[in-house]
Amino acid sequence: MDVTADNNAQSNKIDDLDITRIMKMIPHRYPILMIDRVIDVTLGEGATGVKNVTINEPFFQGHFPSRPVMPGVLIIEAMAQTSAVLVVATLGPDAEGKLVYFMTVDEARFRRPVTPGDTIHIHVTKQRQRANVWKFKGEAKVNGVLVAEAVYSAMILDEK
Repeated sequence: MDVTADNNAQSNKIDDLDITRIMKMIPHRYPILMIDRVIDVTLGEGATGVKNVTINEPFFQGHFPSRPVMPGVLIIEAMAQTSAVLVVATLGPDAEGKLVYFMTVDEARFRRPVTPGDTIHIHVTKQRQRANVWKFKGEAKVNGVLVAEAVYSAMILDEK
């Protein structure tokens, strides 16, 4: 076994980023911070974000009072935030706090409603990167069942 190769593979992975670390990496805050944790990060490749959906979310007051459903655009926002954490983790500490702007959202599909009590696992995979523009494929799953997916691109900027 090549120990050097194993150590290089290990340094390319991060097991777990908690909410405190996420808030150092991206500028989002309540009520628009849509991820609680990021797990299984492979730098430059992909990551999994976790969102625990509770009835206390402010959007449930109006979407919908008699049948609370998480808006699909917020699920896509959770994908984007997971991707932003991946970008910052990949680029390193100098990228912390930089803004990551949506450029495109394509192939968005919503398969099942997400409701209070659900835990969403947001799997993002980098499709390509050119300069400061990154393209991703995101899939959101609840209990292993696909609830939403999209392909999207974003640009990281040096504004603070």
